[in-house]
Amino acid sequence: MITSIGEIPTAAAQVYGGKTVLVCEDRSLSFSELDALSNKLASALIGLGVQVGDRVTLYSPNCWEWVVSYYGILKTGAVVNPINVMLTPSEVEFIANDCGASVVIASYDKAMSIQNVKERSEVRELIAFGDEPLPDGMLSFNSVLDAANDNFEVPDIDPLSLSTIGYTSGTTGHPKGACLSHQSILLNVAMTALMHQRSDRDTVVTALPCPHVYGNVVMSGAVQSGMTLVLHPSFDEKTILQSIQKHRATLFEGVPTMFMFLLNYPDLDAYDLSSLRCCTVGGQTMPVPKMQEVEAHFGCPLIELWGMTELGGLGTTFASNGPVKHGSIGVALPYAEARIASTEDATVTLPVGEIGELMIKGGVVMQGYYGNEQATRDTIEPDGWLHTGDVASMDEDGCIFIVDRKKDMILTAGYNVYPAEIERVVAGHRDVALVAVGSVPDEEKGELAKAYIVPKTGAQPDADDIINYCREHLAAYKVPRSVQFVDDLPKTSTGKVMRRELHSLDN
Repeated sequence: MITSIGEIPTAAAQVYGGKTVLVCEDRSLSFSELDALSNKLASALIGLGVQVGDRVTLYSPNCWEWVVSYYGILKTGAVVNPINVMLTPSEVEFIANDCGASVVIASYDKAMSIQNVKERSEVRELIAFGDEPLPDGMLSFNSVLDAANDNFEVPDIDPLSLSTIGYTSGTTGHPKGACLSHQSILLNVAMTALMHQRSDRDTVVTALPCPHVYGNVVMSGAVQSGMTLVLHPSFDEKTILQSIQKHRATLFEGVPTMFMFLLNYPDLDAYDLSSLRCCTVGGQTMPVPKMQEVEAHFGCPLIELWGMTELGGLGTTFASNGPVKHGSIGVALPYAEARIASTEDATVTLPVGEIGELMIKGGVVMQGYYGNEQATRDTIEPDGWLHTGDVASMDEDGCIFIVDRKKDMILTAGYNVYPAEIERVVAGHRDVALVAVGSVPDEEKGELAKAYIVPKTGAQPDADDIINYCREHLAAYKVPRSVQFVDDLPKTSTGKVMRRELHSLDN
């Protein structure tokens, strides 16, 4: 039985051997090659003085080296710290110092951007991907691998020991490091695979960033389940559609904006997507009309899921072979529990249909925030229930419906207005490709909702028409008072819209 994450590629190689596990732009790897290369990196890290429990930061876009590094780090018994590729050098420096990283492994451009990090932190070694010449004091990833031995035995690792420190986005200040055990991530990967019936018959195409928990579960689920993972460094409509067609993918996994862009792509129907058996969407709520459009064009079910850094992956989803309720993020994963708690008293569970805070409990929940006991106490109740910060309701079947993030709520004349609810309505308009809702100050009512809209290709929507459409479907206090048409929306590395940055678009 696998008890630590580093054992995944070794166990998979014993079963699947020469089968292709990873397809990237410049290289493909078999299961055996992934195991051997991650063994080499583990050996090299041990040679550089990395010990059990040491922190190793991983800072790179999706590539084969990232996947090898992830498993190589964990094979040593060290703790992996995968960070968002969009972080600035100062943010990387903060995280490296906060978690006490001893080694940073990065793509060439990212390594060059933080080459002075060793002078201002506990980082001893900086290892860079690629073949470009490196400055003194920086190690070449390829040279490190070439000099190492692929005969490596993973040590016995306590499944409850720390495996990962994943940092939150830091919307309320400095990011916090969520501490995740080997067991919590293994459980998440296994239960996600179970719910979605992932197997060695599957080929998954994705551009989700591996450092993000959604992308990480997709990656590890592929390796553990004997799948082939076609991994793209970034999202591009044409490239993704070509990839699904070329590799006869059975799964495509993404965030709502990816699916919105694909629906808006003029040549979508020119591609053969008949190999798809299922698509999954997470990261943000997706309007039901758009989900129905995806299913009509892609010819397969679209299953919503929900998760967060503090869970190391998913918390809820639907089974791929069961009934799905569009607009719902599903039910709690096996071995996890979910409930809707009063926002005034977390010990009070609300009745079916009432709106409160979604809370999660079970083996997937983090151990706490690294070095931040107060934040841990604020987030995890003494009995183990995790505050998610999401406002939601639950129906009689245990299906959960996200209303919005507590922090994104707009207060209009004393009424609670949730941007996601407005976005779901606006997205149903025939001329809308993408929409995000933010707030603007108002002297009389405090805040008012404003819709930022990316029109569909060839469409010329009218702001008054959009507002009138909203009046047909929303209570008067929820209707956005203004509309602005934009070319694009500010997004994270996963493609998730950043509502807090919408004001930068104001004209």
